[in-house]
Amino acid sequence: MRRISPREYLPSTPAGRTFAVTSLINAVGTGLYLAGSAVFFVRSVGLTTAEVGFGLAISGIVGFLTTVPIGALAERFGARHTLIVLQLWRAGWFVALTFVHGVVGFTLVSSCLAAAEAATQPMTQAVASAATEATDRTRTMAIIRTVRNMGFSLGALLAAPLLASHSVWAYRGIVLGTAAAFVVSALLLTRLRAVATAAVQRRTGPFTAIKGFRDWRYLLLTGLNGVLNLHTTILSVGIPLWALTATHVPTGVLPIVVLTNTVLSVALQVPVSKSAEGPGGSVRALRLGGLALTACCLAMALAAGPASAVIAAAVLFGACVLLTFGEMWQAVGGWDLSYEFAPEDRKSTYLSVFSLGGTGQRIVGPALVTSVVIAAGPAGWICLAAVFAVAAVLVTPVTRLQRPVAATGSDGDRPPADAVPPGAQAAATSAEGVTS
Repeated sequence: MRRISPREYLPSTPAGRTFAVTSLINAVGTGLYLAGSAVFFVRSVGLTTAEVGFGLAISGIVGFLTTVPIGALAERFGARHTLIVLQLWRAGWFVALTFVHGVVGFTLVSSCLAAAEAATQPMTQAVASAATEATDRTRTMAIIRTVRNMGFSLGALLAAPLLASHSVWAYRGIVLGTAAAFVVSALLLTRLRAVATAAVQRRTGPFTAIKGFRDWRYLLLTGLNGVLNLHTTILSVGIPLWALTATHVPTGVLPIVVLTNTVLSVALQVPVSKSAEGPGGSVRALRLGGLALTACCLAMALAAGPASAVIAAAVLFGACVLLTFGEMWQAVGGWDLSYEFAPEDRKSTYLSVFSLGGTGQRIVGPALVTSVVIAAGPAGWICLAAVFAVAAVLVTPVTRLQRPVAATGSDGDRPPADAVPPGAQAAATSAEGVTS
């Protein structure tokens, strides 16, 4: 891995830099909320832990079901305009959340938030792509992931004094601060301009777009990436619970393990993104991600063996490092491939479909890791390692199934690149909503 200049941590275009700042502010608000949400739910909204779980489960399903329809609407109104509306929608419902009491109101508001939050990721990808040159998209997305990790950490730090005050209005201040961050993000997005024109988007209704999506090859890629996305649940649920229930790792070590993930992600995401550059780079990155996650799961199984707390902690630390590299490779590989195989005239819908892999993982992942993997002991982690290994092996054949995209063509039978007359794609381009 070659040495990276500090300048390479800055997007090369003004639009890219604006979007990076927008992402940082958005992440600060999200980190603020994530750090204090559990306390807020119990002490301000007045919920039991079971009611919190029920409301979040329902909202997760709502987010899963609404992502693609919102993506189709973005093709009608423009990705940038849609993202601005989503940010303002989130801000409004976070304000409403501060006055909610009881499980019914909480579930309703959480569902309205989840619909926007699930759609925000593919819209962010679409807008980020339009704000950067094609040759700089991978690096810019790596920078955005870096500043988001920084923002999450900063938001968590800002939440600490509010949580320590033990005041209901301090808890509400956390939620209102999150809403304010989304308003600022929306205002910055109004100043964003694309660096180039985008293909004319198909003007289809949301339900027509869902019904007409028949690209089974892209769905295979989506599912494969969703499996590799399990690293999210392993970090947030798998590592802490496994360490507490099956190893001799001291409880005080766990925050350091999680902090290691954040620090490595901030420091190395941009250098790691270099591995996805060049022919076959995205496929190689996604495959490396699967192999790193395989090794991580094997290390998790080994962590249960040593009776020495020091050795067990060292093995767990190694598992976290492997997981972090798996996360970074998966992120950059999935980002590139999802964009590369999405038709120019249906980017928003395709990217929304691709995001369903991650959304589905967030719904199924916690139960899978807790009730199957951890419950089975070391054998469960070995089986999960086998799943990741199979996924890594399948990356190449699944990506070879994908057909080169063109600005036109049906979902299920897109024409190969050499079947498109020279200049045809350029003739089909014009300004899209993101350039206004």
